[in-house]
Amino acid sequence: MIPRNLHEAAFECLLEPDPARKIARGRAVAEAWGRGELERGEAPGPEPVPDPGRPAAPELVAPGKVPRRGMNSAAGRRVLAHALAHIEFNAINICWDAVYRFRDRPDAFYTDWMRVAVEEGRHFELLEAYLRDGGEAYGRHPAHGGLWETVRRTDDDVLVRMALVPRVLEARGLDVTPRMQARLRQVGDERLVSILDVIYEEEKGHVLIGTRWFRHACDERGLEPRETFRELLRRYMQGRIKGPYDELGRMEAGFTRGEIDDLKALEAEFEAALAATQPASSSTSDSSG
Repeated sequence: MIPRNLHEAAFECLLEPDPARKIARGRAVAEAWGRGELERGEAPGPEPVPDPGRPAAPELVAPGKVPRRGMNSAAGRRVLAHALAHIEFNAINICWDAVYRFRDRPDAFYTDWMRVAVEEGRHFELLEAYLRDGGEAYGRHPAHGGLWETVRRTDDDVLVRMALVPRVLEARGLDVTPRMQARLRQVGDERLVSILDVIYEEEKGHVLIGTRWFRHACDERGLEPRETFRELLRRYMQGRIKGPYDELGRMEAGFTRGEIDDLKALEAEFEAALAATQPASSSTSDSSG
C-alpha cells in the first residue's frame, strides 16, 4: 500500500533495503504520482538519513580496499559491472532522498527526480542481469559508501545538492564512460558496451535535470549560476575536480562553455595548491678527492 503523501511514499522507497522491491516500489510511486493519486500535504519534516535502505551485502569498505577493475578478463569485467551497479543503486537512493527531503519545489521537480529514479533502477537491472549471467550477483564484491557521504553534506540546501550531485558526481560518469567503452570494445565485450550506451544517454538527461533545478534555485535567490557553481566547487570539491572532460556530453547536459573552462581552471588551481604543500625535493651529491 502506497502512502497518499508523496514525501512519505518517497521515504519508504528510500528505506527499502531490497533492490528489486525498491525498484518496483519506486515505479509504483512514480506511476501513482503521474495519475494524480498522491498529494503534497503535511508530512513529518525530513530526517537525516545516515544510511539509506540497502541489502546486507555488499560490505562497505574504504575506497582503497575496493577490488581493482581490470577489463582484460571476464572476472575483472564483472568486478567493474558490480562497481557500476553499486553506483546505480546509490543513485536510486539519491533520487528518492531529493523527493523526500526538499519540500518547497514545484511539482515538476518531483516528476523529474522520480523519472530519474526509475531510469536508475533500469540501469541497475541491466547490470545485475549481466552479473547474473556471469554467475555472480550484486553484493558479491566489496564497495564503498563515499557517494552517500557526499550527498549527506548537501542535506540542508537544494541548490548545493543540485550543483554537486548531478553536476559533479553524476557528470563524472559522462567523462569516464566513453573511454571505458573503448577499452571494453578492445576486449570484445559488446554486451557491457551496449549497457553503457543506455546508461550514458540517459545520464546526460539526468545531469540536464540537475542543471535545470540548480539554475532554478539560483534564479529564486538572485544568484548568477556560473559564479555560484564555481564557488561551490571551491568550497566543497577541492582536489576532486579531475579531467579529461567529456565536453560534448557535458554541453548536451546543460553545461556552458564557460563552466567547462572553469572546471579546467579549478583543476589546475587545486593541483597548484596541492603542489605548494609538498616538501621541496632536495638532492645531495657525494664528492671524492
